[in-house]
Amino acid sequence: MLFLLKYRFLQIVREFSVMFWALAFPLILATLFYFSFGSAGLSSTGESEWDKIKVCVVTSQQETADSDAFLNFLDAMEQQTLEILPCDSEKDALEALNQGTISGIYYASESPSLSVGKNGLQESILTSLLTSYTQNAAMLKEIAASHPEHLDAAIHEISNYRQMVQETSLGGETLDPNVQYFFALIAYACLSGTFLGVRASFDSQANLTPLGARRSITPTHRLTLILVDMLVLTAIHFINIMILTVYIGKILGIGLGHNLPALLLINLMGSIIGITLGLAFGSLTKLSLNIKLGLSVLLTLFPSFLAGLMFGNMKNIIEQHFPVLNRINPAAVLSDAYYCMGVYNDMERFTKCILILAFMSIILLFAAFLGIRRERYDSI
Repeated sequence: MLFLLKYRFLQIVREFSVMFWALAFPLILATLFYFSFGSAGLSSTGESEWDKIKVCVVTSQQETADSDAFLNFLDAMEQQTLEILPCDSEKDALEALNQGTISGIYYASESPSLSVGKNGLQESILTSLLTSYTQNAAMLKEIAASHPEHLDAAIHEISNYRQMVQETSLGGETLDPNVQYFFALIAYACLSGTFLGVRASFDSQANLTPLGARRSITPTHRLTLILVDMLVLTAIHFINIMILTVYIGKILGIGLGHNLPALLLINLMGSIIGITLGLAFGSLTKLSLNIKLGLSVLLTLFPSFLAGLMFGNMKNIIEQHFPVLNRINPAAVLSDAYYCMGVYNDMERFTKCILILAFMSIILLFAAFLGIRRERYDSI
């Protein structure tokens, strides 16, 4: 067994044309993706910051304690969320609102209010800020009237609450939307194990290669040969995927999440699904090696396209109109698993993706075994 593992390993890694598609090409794509999206706000952690919301503030002619407190609140929010633009009068502020220069107008008076020009995300944030201020101000007034000794503690708690709220993803990590392309890229790289599987299955066909002739007359059981190929090919391709992952995460600095065991598991399952896909395709088709490798390009790129490798919203479009396709597309399942690990932190959905990939791998491996087992030769 060790003899078979050793020489099968040496044989595969010396196939430079196959190793190019399985390792070098995904690395080249990752580099091109990085330089393409680097100027679009993709930072070293994958984080992207919100632009501050532009507003104008109209003050009442008669200053009161309530209006001064609201102005102080807006000044504090200007450091985090708001960008307060100067305006000479309410007329100028309304004109800027109608032109879309600002998203809203705050009125600092005894009863603070807000005017917006449309409904949207920024307008909802402005409304939430005003509602939060109004509720907190009313609560502090009530505390000051009924329990003035607790006023300082209440102010401290409100201040801490404001600092605790920040923009994060469901997994506790803020990610740039362009990271989805890198998830789809790793899924494509996993499927690129198809090239390794096709080459291995070609070497097992006695009517095509001398190596296949020798393997067909060996007393070793064919299932053993398939399992040896699976172990060697999976190990090689798993190393390929880990090299790509380290390159994207450490060299390019793209945040892929911090759950290392989950990352290793999905990389392993991705390697297995790619290898078994190649073994099944190579064993069940009677074509030349060049044609098989050419079709393997389509077999890896098309599912990756459907998973969002070239067009980021493609997977969402398919989910809305034909969701079953996302369940049987290994690239989409892989991409979804990476999202569950790195963004959503949804381990239940992640486990479901792993089980789907495992089921696909078993079916493909069984198909490869049937394809090799049924071969018979009159003369070798």
